[in-house]
Amino acid sequence: QVQLAESGGGLVRAGGSLRLSCAASGRDSYIDAMGWYRQATGNQRELVAIIRVSGHTTYGDSMKGRVTISRENPRKNTVSLQMNNLEPGDTGVYFCDSNFRGRDTWGQGTQVTVSS
Repeated sequence: QVQLAESGGGLVRAGGSLRLSCAASGRDSYIDAMGWYRQATGNQRELVAIIRVSGHTTYGDSMKGRVTISRENPRKNTVSLQMNNLEPGDTGVYFCDSNFRGRDTWGQGTQVTVSS
């Protein structure tokens, strides 16, 4: 089992930046990819960005060009999401995800609120 601990959410004004971090523990070698998804009230959860153990990244359309996902340590069990030029429409709960052989493990989520 992998456990995920998220940090870094909060309140920011439009145009500001936030950095989210997600640390995996437990069987953290059982990870093929880690990433971030977000969910606004009344909307479906959507991809923000993922990074695979190879280093290959994929970004969702909604925040592409404004976010960067990276690994914080050589063990590849902590990832960060740098979010810039935030907009009120980016408000929502951001969830960390790890995937191993097609099976997802989710963090509890961290709230990001962008004021206009």
